[in-house]
Amino acid sequence: MRAYILACLIVSALSPAGAQSQSASPLDVTNSGTDSGAVTDAEPETPILDDESFEAALPDLEPETDLVTDDGLDTTPSPVDALLPPTDETTAELTDLELPEAPPLSDPALEAALPPLETYDLTAAPDAEVVANNDSDTPPPVRYDTRFEGFHATHIDRAFKDLSVLRDGKGTAGNLSQLRARLQEDEILALRLLKSHGYYDAVVRSRIDLPSADNPESRATAVISVVPGEIYTLSSIAIEADPTEPPTLIRDALPLNPGDAIDADLIKSAEANVTLTLPQQGYPFAQLGLRDVVIDPQTRKGDYTLPVTTGPRSRFNGIRLEGDPVFKADHIRTLSRFESGDLYDVRMVDDLREAMTATGLFASVGVEPELSGETAEDGTAYVTLKVTQNAGKPRTLAGDIGFSTGQGLRTEVRWTHRNRFPPEGAVIFSAVVGTQEQGLGASFRRSNAKRRDRTVQAGLSFANQTYDSYEAMTLSLSGSVSRVSTPLWQKKWTWSYGAEILATQEKAFDLNTTQNLRDNYFYASLPTKIGYDVTNDLLNPSRGFRAGVQATPFVSLSGGGGNFFVNVGDISYYREVSPQLVLATRARLGSIYGADLTAIAPSRRLYAGGGGSVRGFGYQELGPRDINNDPTGGRSAVELAFEVRYRFKDFLGGNLGIVPFVDAGQVYHAEFPEFSDIRFGVGIGARYYTNFGPLRVDIATPISRRDGESPVSLYVGIGQAF
Repeated sequence: MRAYILACLIVSALSPAGAQSQSASPLDVTNSGTDSGAVTDAEPETPILDDESFEAALPDLEPETDLVTDDGLDTTPSPVDALLPPTDETTAELTDLELPEAPPLSDPALEAALPPLETYDLTAAPDAEVVANNDSDTPPPVRYDTRFEGFHATHIDRAFKDLSVLRDGKGTAGNLSQLRARLQEDEILALRLLKSHGYYDAVVRSRIDLPSADNPESRATAVISVVPGEIYTLSSIAIEADPTEPPTLIRDALPLNPGDAIDADLIKSAEANVTLTLPQQGYPFAQLGLRDVVIDPQTRKGDYTLPVTTGPRSRFNGIRLEGDPVFKADHIRTLSRFESGDLYDVRMVDDLREAMTATGLFASVGVEPELSGETAEDGTAYVTLKVTQNAGKPRTLAGDIGFSTGQGLRTEVRWTHRNRFPPEGAVIFSAVVGTQEQGLGASFRRSNAKRRDRTVQAGLSFANQTYDSYEAMTLSLSGSVSRVSTPLWQKKWTWSYGAEILATQEKAFDLNTTQNLRDNYFYASLPTKIGYDVTNDLLNPSRGFRAGVQATPFVSLSGGGGNFFVNVGDISYYREVSPQLVLATRARLGSIYGADLTAIAPSRRLYAGGGGSVRGFGYQELGPRDINNDPTGGRSAVELAFEVRYRFKDFLGGNLGIVPFVDAGQVYHAEFPEFSDIRFGVGIGARYYTNFGPLRVDIATPISRRDGESPVSLYVGIGQAF
């Protein structure tokens, strides 16, 4: 304390002198008016406070009472002494203090020894029963209903309900805070949707109606109310772009008009139409800029501006190959539907890509335009198509399996090398193994032969068939030129023509001798077929119709007057009542004329019955019978079918369907159908829909069943019955 007081006194004594010296320094300079830099002589310094006065001014630092020990030592405590560590004497004094005893532990578990650290299980979870019986303050889940008010006057009702987190919660929230959070998210969602549809003055309010105290078991209600206000509309539409041909191309492709709502979906759809139209009209490099919509809240109208970079108007020119080339440029030109110099059309480019994909020879295919640097006479630019090919596996192993009453189990396996003789020269080997049919075949097929979609095929096959109607061993050599549909590339018009030479040894009932005879037949034929298909799907149609006619003249090379003409026509119609319900119907007529029934090989006659014919009857079971009650076949036939195809919406992911059906038909000995004694079969089928077509299981029974007819027939296959 004494040292502190002394220091303070020294500072206070020195402060006046220091302050005076600071303020007096400017006065050391005198402005004479003639020489501002001259300095006058300083007066001799006079001490402010002499030493004796300073000593007399100091206070007495000695305490009034000194603490002196017996040995003469001063023990007055100093402020510094409080900062020093305690001495042994002070420690001893603290040790001698008696503290109260601590109360004993009430929980024996706290006195138990801790288990070893290495035995502690970090993954152990508390027992469910312990958690259930825990005295926790966690409140039970909140059950709630939702109510949306004012949405019927807007266009966002369905979109809001699809995206609502309140609806996704299915009426249960963990607590009231979670319910409030969901309500706020839906409030923001509603406002965003309203503005996206042009309601920029919309007001959205939300609240939670809690259960009343009189009925605590009732549910809370989350309420969202909207007041959409007046919808904003477009007042003007402007397009900033270079000139096009025709001049109004972009404006015509933009389906927006003054007075339309400033609706995000409407505007994006209109701009997407521009994006599609320009590359179809010769502008492959067109790009849309960032739209600008200036809204006036006073008039509730907006000015719309769309910048467009059209790029050069272009024409097709050459082809440049990249990647792992499977096809040369010449074959790619064969696949294309455009000529060099044609105005660029992106639809033709997409068509070329699809045609290359349909060959099955590529893992991936890319076709895109690039400027060649050349210019046509009319000033348009030439573009080169860069075709990037990545080869896939050329060999495939495929198979079909099916079962039907009367035909039994039938399995066919095919091995194909699709590009054994480029381009698209395929070699195919097949084998049929079944309970009533066995066979082997080898064929060569050239797809897109010198022309798009034209297929040239030649093959050799052997088949052994054992049915109730006949037994036959047939060797066939055939060739054809065709244009057919595939699941990847369905065509409207299809056709085929060709020639076939076959030799067959068959065993059947002779209607003249009433005996089973084995006979040899040797034929040459010219099969011809034409078809028209405007359905929406090849394996699972739901809309449209398809029709076909097949005419095949047969000439007997062994004589005997067995020349005849086979004609078969069929038509199918499909109507989609709803996305889950399709009505389908089919009719088929067949006729053979030019020869008696006995002169026609049993395998070449007309039959009915089976999974692809009249269900409810076994394979080839319908029609006239011999004295052994076996089908004889005929020279004319009629078939009818009607199906109701219903696909369940939610069961098994929407992949399961049910098909009740009624089939009818008959076979006659006469050359043309007599439409008498029509037989009916009824049944029901199941469909499991896959990405390559429906799997089909049908079960049916004939009405007024006769001797020799199966009571129940079962059919299993891929694709619809027709």
